[in-house]
Amino acid sequence: MTRAESGKPERLFRAAISAFCSLPRPSRREIAQLDDLTMPLFDAVPAEALRFAAAALSECEHAPPLLVKRLSESPIETAAPLLVRSRAISEIDLIALIGRHGLPHARAIARRTNLNPAIAALVRALERQTALAMQEGTQVQGHQPGSALEDTRQKLRAMMIKDQANEPNADPYLRLRDTALTSDPAHFHAALSVALGIGMDVARGLTEEAGYASLVTALKALGLSEDKAFLITAAIFSGQFSDPAAISQFLENYRRLQPGTVRETVEGWKGGKTVVVPIRAAQT
Repeated sequence: MTRAESGKPERLFRAAISAFCSLPRPSRREIAQLDDLTMPLFDAVPAEALRFAAAALSECEHAPPLLVKRLSESPIETAAPLLVRSRAISEIDLIALIGRHGLPHARAIARRTNLNPAIAALVRALERQTALAMQEGTQVQGHQPGSALEDTRQKLRAMMIKDQANEPNADPYLRLRDTALTSDPAHFHAALSVALGIGMDVARGLTEEAGYASLVTALKALGLSEDKAFLITAAIFSGQFSDPAAISQFLENYRRLQPGTVRETVEGWKGGKTVVVPIRAAQT
């Protein structure tokens, strides 16, 4: 490959970013087109071009979501402008970035104007834990279930999802679907808690059973169609749908759930109960 050819992806990448940022009000189609054009080039362009993109897009109110997500997950030298200024990154995404990337990303996020006080508190908690670990000669690594910092993360995730779920046009299915497809089950537990009006502990219990009976009852209570309920259940209980027969059984179980039984079960959950009537009993 010649030098000119090797530089072509970078030139195309930079040109696309520059053209997009010159648009006063980009349409949804134009936003999607930039994602479609730049994402295949992402790994082929140098770090300098990625830093250029992050700085340029940090000033855009409507930025391509896939590209912004990929850039914000990059090393802090690239991600910093987006973390500090971009309005295209939601508060729940900021929390997830802090959880995945730790203090460097957290410190950049702390510089945001009008930062949610709860997120600022998370950054301070991470700062304190890091300082304590350094004093003890240890290194903070990943999440520590049961620690004060992890408890803070859990509360913040629940709070942020609740805020979004209470927006006028919020769709519980979209929130459940999106959180079910993440790698952090706490997001899904919080979304389920808000959708059903049940406690976080109860919501967590519905996904920690050996089978999917409780979760299916919850999704039926929300009035989800069979295909939507299956997508969410398969994301949470992926190991239980390895053949067509298991999928057929799911659909049959879902259809046979009785509204009265579902309502009674959900009311029990709201009262703090974690036991659900098994699916087969609901079929009778």
